[in-house]
Amino acid sequence: MRLSAGVIVTQRPQEVLAELEAQRGDEVFTIIDSQEREFLVEHADEVIAKAYVASEVVNYIIMVAPRFSLISQNRLLKIFEEPPRNKEFILITKSKSSILDTIKSRLPITVLHDARDEDHFSLDVANLNLAKVYEFVQENNRISTVECKNLVEKISTLAIKSGRYNLDKSILNHFSNSIKALEVGSPVTFILNGLLLKLLAKKRRS
Repeated sequence: MRLSAGVIVTQRPQEVLAELEAQRGDEVFTIIDSQEREFLVEHADEVIAKAYVASEVVNYIIMVAPRFSLISQNRLLKIFEEPPRNKEFILITKSKSSILDTIKSRLPITVLHDARDEDHFSLDVANLNLAKVYEFVQENNRISTVECKNLVEKISTLAIKSGRYNLDKSILNHFSNSIKALEVGSPVTFILNGLLLKLLAKKRRS
């Protein structure tokens, strides 16, 4: 890893910050840390404001958050496309899947070895029960719409592969309608709860 603009995916953001600091020469760092919460539009506005402060040396504006909301990323697109003089941008996040393709096309992505394997899924879909549903929804109650859509698709794939559910037309339609509901702004907790409880009701009895 070297000091350059881009997206860094890691489970240890503070260690990455320290490593970047060790590489800093005359450059200036401006760090905007969402304090372990989703990076929201107000954080994006702060980035934009600081980006237009004149600087005679290169200023790396470093954004740190477990996830970046869809709205905040869209808000930042223009400034990533046309950065002010002497400004570079680094995003440090735990979630590669939540980064928009339009961001990925403008900033190179570095996935560090400590980053969670995105093929690993924390929910045991084949052995679903009420306790697991509750825990999973609580764990993911602050994810972005993009991430929730990815979860819905992953859950549907694992449910089909498991062979443990009576996946009739109604539940298959529910998977599809969940994606559509997310696209028009339905809360992620409402979607995940509804989908998983409906799936649980379709579980085959051993």
